[in-house]
Amino acid sequence: MGVWYVTSRKHSLRFGGRVKMAPTHVLRCCQRGLAWIPVIFIALVVCWSYYAYVVELCIFTIPSIAEKIIYMVFFHLSFVMFVWSYWKTIFTRPANPSKEFCLPKAEKEQYVKEERPESQQEILWRATANLPLYTRTGAGAIRYCDRCQVIKPDRCHHCSACDMCVLKMDHHCPWVNNCVGFSNYKFFILFLCYSLVYCLFIAATVLQYFIKFWTNELPDTHAKFHVLFLFFVAAMFCISILSLFSYHLWLVGKNRSTIEAFRAPVFRTGSDKNGFSLGFGKNIAQVFGDERKFWLLPIFTSQGDGLTFPSRLVNIDPEQPTVSLQPEANKSIEDVPASPLSESQNHLLGNEQHANNVTEHLENDSSWE
Repeated sequence: MGVWYVTSRKHSLRFGGRVKMAPTHVLRCCQRGLAWIPVIFIALVVCWSYYAYVVELCIFTIPSIAEKIIYMVFFHLSFVMFVWSYWKTIFTRPANPSKEFCLPKAEKEQYVKEERPESQQEILWRATANLPLYTRTGAGAIRYCDRCQVIKPDRCHHCSACDMCVLKMDHHCPWVNNCVGFSNYKFFILFLCYSLVYCLFIAATVLQYFIKFWTNELPDTHAKFHVLFLFFVAAMFCISILSLFSYHLWLVGKNRSTIEAFRAPVFRTGSDKNGFSLGFGKNIAQVFGDERKFWLLPIFTSQGDGLTFPSRLVNIDPEQPTVSLQPEANKSIEDVPASPLSESQNHLLGNEQHANNVTEHLENDSSWE
């Protein structure tokens, strides 16, 4: 007789001492395998472009030795940076909420037993008393993930494709088969940047030989197809990547994620699309770090811990008018305890005057729901 054993993530069926995974697990494995198809496609295109440019163009088509050397040097520089940043974007694991955002065992059991949403929210409010949380759901409730069973930190969202909560989630990208978030957002931006440079360089240097082959100034050889197709592919990718890269540069300058651009985060004072903006310079530094010499390298230099972020509750956005924080009439200061400011927030706020602003706003902030 078969017996079902149910866990939170998978189902298994035991027959005669052997465990067989349920069809849902098999389907999940197939989905994970199919998810690599876009990455494999990009890898094949990149490998072909390398062969077409280095072998068919530089070795067999370009007559000048000096031109070959110059093209090969700059091509390999852009190629290495492109592959490096792409690799880091793919294989950097998304950052997840830390243990402090998990409910204690007793409170978790109580939360599961409760059927009324109001009672569940009371449990979450008590559990978040000492957590630095400033964002809420659209209804003003604590953001909690029933799937991962964690309280969501600010800017954290659950990714259904990765089946996990991701810190500062931007989006799930099928072309890297990974979630783009706090841990790899810089790598993703650099991947777009270097892929654009890579395609632009190929298109610009191939153009003259594309014209010569097209107008029959060069004899028909096996390199003709590669050169013609290489220009079309590079130009096509240039157009698509340029729009995406420009959009994400705009997001970085505004300190928004893709999710926040479509749905403004909700604070205790209400929704605010610029709630996390610290001004253009600090917004850039939050993603790329303090030291500019590392900005163009695909190494992790982003500021903070991904769990807490300076917001207009602790630092007034210089791009927006001052927000007056007034407590609700039916709430006292003791009703909702103040959330502590993390070290990453203090670091991002920068100077002593900002620290003074933090103290003032935290005093006001303690009376908000």
